[in-house]
Amino acid sequence: MSTTSIVETIGQGGSSVSAVADTPKPQASAQAALATGEYVFPGIPKIDDLYKKRQWQLEHMAGAFRVFARKGFTEGTSGHISVRDPVDPSTFWINPMGKHFGMLKASDMVQIDEDGQVIGGNRTAVNAAGFMIHSAIHRARPDIHAACHTHSPAGKAWSTFGRPLDIINQDTCNFWGSQAVYKAFGGVVLGAEEGVRIAEALGNTGRVAVLQNHGLLTTGGTVDEAAYLFTLMERSCEVQLMVESTGLPKNIIGEKEAEFTAKVNADPTLYTEFQPDFEYEIWKSKDELCKGE
Repeated sequence: MSTTSIVETIGQGGSSVSAVADTPKPQASAQAALATGEYVFPGIPKIDDLYKKRQWQLEHMAGAFRVFARKGFTEGTSGHISVRDPVDPSTFWINPMGKHFGMLKASDMVQIDEDGQVIGGNRTAVNAAGFMIHSAIHRARPDIHAACHTHSPAGKAWSTFGRPLDIINQDTCNFWGSQAVYKAFGGVVLGAEEGVRIAEALGNTGRVAVLQNHGLLTTGGTVDEAAYLFTLMERSCEVQLMVESTGLPKNIIGEKEAEFTAKVNADPTLYTEFQPDFEYEIWKSKDELCKGE
């Protein structure tokens, strides 16, 4: 898959989908400022056929799981990514319970309704805690199309402090004005109330959250955005833990500079940032992750 072409081939296998990406004029795009010459990043593909868009989302979802596996975010049966279905937005897709992130394909994903009933895709069990968290978020925030949560090492370590990340470098500027902290850890999320409280902690504008004594949660308009934010937040937790260990004073980036950087790096730039990792997983899997529905 080439990121230099306006026409992006989605899912290079028997189930490939072609879509034309939106290409804003360089002077109108923050992405254009990140490259030399007249080059413009392809951006998020515009796919009018909702069934093809569903397939595209499932392939990128599978890619996100494989990226998470490679980066060491797996732990037993914990962790989940959900994506709102474009055909029926009242439902969403989630990973099957008990299958390693690194083995997941598009055809492995499970479609469930707002009551937790499996209605499509791979008809198998899903993680109950995952349903409780993700269903509450999708119900409360129609603008959120994807959400990620795993028990990643640095995220778990940082979550014990129950505080947001400090804006101490360019990467953490991406979280400016959008971090939430959920402090009321209530054990494994098996009740609907806990999921609702997590969604309430995000509020109307939050897109990433530190779940105290639990881990990290990120969201986005695309699964690529949510997944990239998760990898960035996990690494940022690791960096801040190293900084904290020195015991030295921190230089916090100013509000104005942080806000500017956050706006430059908004979706679709965050979508684009995830594509190298996604394309690497397609190459590594020899297109296997795109197979099936």
